[in-house]
Amino acid sequence: MKLISATALALTVLASGYSVAAAPELHVHKTITLNASADKVWNLVKDFNGLNNWHPAVAKDDIVEGTNNSVGAVRLLSLKGGGTIKEKLLAFDAKGHSFRYTIVEGVLPVSNYSSRLSVKSAGAGKSTVSWSGKFQRKNLGDNPGDSENDKTAVDTVTGVYQGGLDNLKKLAEAQ
Repeated sequence: MKLISATALALTVLASGYSVAAAPELHVHKTITLNASADKVWNLVKDFNGLNNWHPAVAKDDIVEGTNNSVGAVRLLSLKGGGTIKEKLLAFDAKGHSFRYTIVEGVLPVSNYSSRLSVKSAGAGKSTVSWSGKFQRKNLGDNPGDSENDKTAVDTVTGVYQGGLDNLKKLAEAQ
């Protein structure tokens, strides 16, 4: 009887592990070089409650918990096309021109999402902005539909990053 129980437990553990394995950790990393100083670009992106000022998909960005740019702050993004995303600030480094955050809940087809945005000098009057994230698709099951699979998750995050970086370049270089 103990052997049957142990076998059943082992199969259960393997089956649950297989489900997690079916949804691998995914990564997106986008970088853009701007003809603007790192300080100037950092001033455009540094406010955790200011994504709506430079990302074209965000209509409104409000701090709903904590204090702006303080670890633990939670922002609620209202998207122009409808829907919301709630994100929590994990780290903020004003001197290093970077911050990290995670999605708490939202409409994107991702789960276990964390991201880092950084601005670095790339020489006189130039800077490089890097935006990277790791995540899993929202549907962690073995057979997600076409709108819930790994490709959709990666394509969505890639589009978010690229759209934001392209608009940031326009704004930073126009000033």
